[in-house]
Amino acid sequence: MTLLVGAFTIGLILALLSLGVLVSFRIFGLPDITADGSITLGAAVTATLCAQGINPILATAAGMLSGALAGAFTGILHTKFKINALLAGILVMTALYSVNLRVMGRSNIPLMQHTTLGTWGENFGHTLLGEGGLMVFGWRVGAGEVALLLGSCAIAVLMALALFAFFRTHLGTAMRATGDNPQMIRALGANVETHIILGLALSNGLIALGGSLLAQYQGFADAQMGIGMIVWGLASVIIGEALTGGRSLGLTLVGAIMGSVLFRLLVAVALRWGLNPNDLKLITALFVFLALILPGLLKKFRRAPVQSAAVAGSQL
Repeated sequence: MTLLVGAFTIGLILALLSLGVLVSFRIFGLPDITADGSITLGAAVTATLCAQGINPILATAAGMLSGALAGAFTGILHTKFKINALLAGILVMTALYSVNLRVMGRSNIPLMQHTTLGTWGENFGHTLLGEGGLMVFGWRVGAGEVALLLGSCAIAVLMALALFAFFRTHLGTAMRATGDNPQMIRALGANVETHIILGLALSNGLIALGGSLLAQYQGFADAQMGIGMIVWGLASVIIGEALTGGRSLGLTLVGAIMGSVLFRLLVAVALRWGLNPNDLKLITALFVFLALILPGLLKKFRRAPVQSAAVAGSQL
């Protein structure tokens, strides 16, 4: 049960990564590789500040802001210097590896002995539920784990609601339209470049927030923790669209959260069955491959009976 609760918690935390990837990949149609660096940057900034005794809320906000700045820089490279979006993301991601090492001063910062949001959540859980925790389907779940799970769920839901509300404002609608038809928005007098920069800043701010919360939950920040995270985010978005159909903005946001949780559960099950942790990235890539091809295969299978019926009708 501890493994299951932990999988749900990490899935909800990384739902912020999925929401960030959703903004860049689906709203703007930009393959932003900055995510691999910005999620580590958020963790590095937050861990460094928490280790220095800074209030965890301020440290988390600083981590999110640092990611937003990284995303804005990618947007500037793409829009102002006319660098391909993919290459701009790769440039910033590469630079952020050194930046993260500079911020942390070493490759790893442990947080077990420092006050973080995770510490506050565990203390609140013990205060509310006592040391015994809860019994769930005959399994005992620690009070701290319950509190962290509920807190992660609350943050993921709040961020999704905030995105939903934002993308229904005039600025948010203009940003969505920029991704759909930049020529039309430019003809209406809007600044397409500014919208792209703001969108990538928003995207990477959410991703860095996910990294910040992940570091506080796991109890450490590591320079290598961002490797392959863009794949995780894409997989979550694609799985979520397959689950919900993605017919509206609200369903797309809900799907991103569901996809992240389901993807983490799949990884947890694979580890539970004895998967070598060294093969985790390989299995992750396999999951993404399946998520990419399954929707197309399902459409073909659904279309085949209809075409067969049409052929049979024409022969009659």
